Amino acid sequence: MKNQQAKEQLVTAMLDEFNEGQSKSFYCIAATVMEIQELKQTIAQARNESKGMDIKSKSKTLHSIINGVVAKRKYHLKLRK
Repeated sequence: MKNQQAKEQLVTAMLDEFNEGQSKSFYCIAATVMEIQELKQTIAQARNESKGMDIKSKSKTLHSIINGVVAKRKYHLKLRK
């Protein structure tokens, strides 16, 4: 239960700070698949790299960082229909 609450807080942070209107599903899937520590590091890195940027640039930065982690860990973030 604590893990779910922690992930919920991290998703909320991603949506509040980095959502340009088209990334909600991506961030939710990332939070489901990734470990809590990975999410925390990813958000911290994105915050550092995107200071002073507009929301679209912030979103691209976070997407890029998440995609880097996904590639290393061989996670699958595709929504399966």
